[in-house]
Amino acid sequence: MYYLPEQNLHIVLGNLQESYNVYIPEKKNNTLYYTLFSSKHNSYSIDEVRACEPLKAFFFKAREKVAENYKPAASHMNTKPLCIVGAKACDLKGFKVQDYVFLTDEFSDPFYRSMREENLIISADCSTALDTCFCMALGLKPYPEKDYDLNLSMLEKGCLVEIGSEKGETVVKNNKALFQEVTQAHKQQKIKIRDRVQKHVQLNIKNHKIPKESSLKNRIKKNYKGAFWKPEAETCVECGACNTICPTCHCFLLYDQGDAKKMARLRVWDSCMIKDFARVAGGANPRPELWMRLRNRFEKKFDFFPEVLGINACTGCGRCITACPAKIDIRKVLGRLTGNA
Repeated sequence: MYYLPEQNLHIVLGNLQESYNVYIPEKKNNTLYYTLFSSKHNSYSIDEVRACEPLKAFFFKAREKVAENYKPAASHMNTKPLCIVGAKACDLKGFKVQDYVFLTDEFSDPFYRSMREENLIISADCSTALDTCFCMALGLKPYPEKDYDLNLSMLEKGCLVEIGSEKGETVVKNNKALFQEVTQAHKQQKIKIRDRVQKHVQLNIKNHKIPKESSLKNRIKKNYKGAFWKPEAETCVECGACNTICPTCHCFLLYDQGDAKKMARLRVWDSCMIKDFARVAGGANPRPELWMRLRNRFEKKFDFFPEVLGINACTGCGRCITACPAKIDIRKVLGRLTGNA
């Protein structure tokens, strides 16, 4: 672990621009969005909370060309790989699901693999929590513990830096003169900030009566029939916002576009909440009703992935709560499933 003064962090980010396109969270209208870093930046917010966009958007793009003229498309990497700064624990958990989907066995996705191998992740502790944050109900802490190259714990006048990979260690070695030794006061300050944020999230969990992760096992199976799900889906407008904003959702659609001279195959994000998602040739649809599609979304997150991967495919980031125009609240649905609401 190292200490990095605030002004030196800015220098390190500037130095990383030589090898990476560096993205940092910047606040616009009280919401954090990733933006391309420049040495002129002085208003970025690395700590605070997760950005509006899920981290998956950098690795599994919303729209990308995967083939051209019946041949695999050239690598979609930029001239420089990406360095994502300020990623939070809830987004890093999303990698567990995305990696399982896109890197498993002989069907691994070359585009996703290249993004994961080449890009640099500099995560950061949360220094506050939104009302919609409930990561601790799903076994996470509001600070990263793994799956990063470097992690930053922001303090009053700098940050503590933890190394999580060889890539992260290389960054520290290349900027060795900018790092300092850690003092006991630095460690105590980090603990104080982490404790404060954990109390905030725990208060969210208590106030919203969010069930513990252990109580979710087999709840979907026990409530599989429509008597439970029909009322939950009454206000849904089938927009798919919950899917696109979720750090673990990964479904996509392939389609061809072109003319007599040129053809391109494109991959775009898809949504299991949309009626045509499960429709097959001949028009048959195993999930014709909206409540069935809502149930499928919960079943995938809280039954399927616990069985095949050992984790719930929800990170407690709260993005779907904010994005849903129908105000469907995943916390309340889980509460009703477990009898806590």
